[in-house]
Amino acid sequence: MNQYEITVTKSAAKELSKLPKQVNNKLIEAILALSGDPRPAGAIKLRGGSENWRIRVGDYRVVYAIDDEVLVVDVRKVGHRKDIYD
Repeated sequence: MNQYEITVTKSAAKELSKLPKQVNNKLIEAILALSGDPRPAGAIKLRGGSENWRIRVGDYRVVYAIDDEVLVVDVRKVGHRKDIYD
């Protein structure tokens, strides 16, 4: 299987840097795993005509888009589940 390139928006990187170190490490590990499988078990495609997907990492969520033509996973939002969908 082909490896996907991971890109992270500035806002997602900023959100990630504000999180506690232990949570940050788990989220980075989950994000890096998306390069091998951008649709892992438990990944959900968000409704509403959006091309966004999300994965759960404990109480936190990673929202991202997949471009299969150029093999890119673009991480768009990272945050606590109560704040992520605002």
